[in-house]
Order: sequence, then structure tokens, then C-alpha cells
Amino acid sequence: MPLQKIAIPVLVVHHEKDGCKYCAYAQVRAMTEKLSSAPKKELLTFKGGESRGDPCEALAYHGFNGLEKEVVAGIAEWIRPK
Repeated sequence: MPLQKIAIPVLVVHHEKDGCKYCAYAQVRAMTEKLSSAPKKELLTFKGGESRGDPCEALAYHGFNGLEKEVVAGIAEWIRPK
């Protein structure tokens, strides 16, 4: 994906223990660095919660299970004009 072409602000939200094989946390920083045209970019990392079942589904860390309020608050804070 040509991430360097994205020219709008980008917020990446990820759980450090996300077990989904399609979006490993270990690759997120390198991906974020490729957003060279984005005027603003930030990575919000979350810890905690609970993981149950399929690691790529909502009840796992992938879905921020048990962290919903914190994740929504973090996203809202990023969006809110300063």
C-alpha cells in the first residue's frame, strides 16, 4: 500500500499484544514511518483488557476488549481541536 501518498492526519490505534497475524504490533512503527506526507501522525498504544477467542476478532486484544472507554477517549482527544 502506498502509505507515503496519504496527505491527511493519521491516527494509528493498536494494542501491544494484538495477536492478529495481519497486523502485528511489531510492524506498526515501521508502517507509521512510511506516512511521510501526513501532516500529523501518531500511534496510540494500549495495554491491558482481556483476550478471548480468535485473536483477530472483537473479544480479543485486537478489538480492545475491556478497554473500550479508554480507546474511545484517546481517539476523541486526538480528534478534538487544540
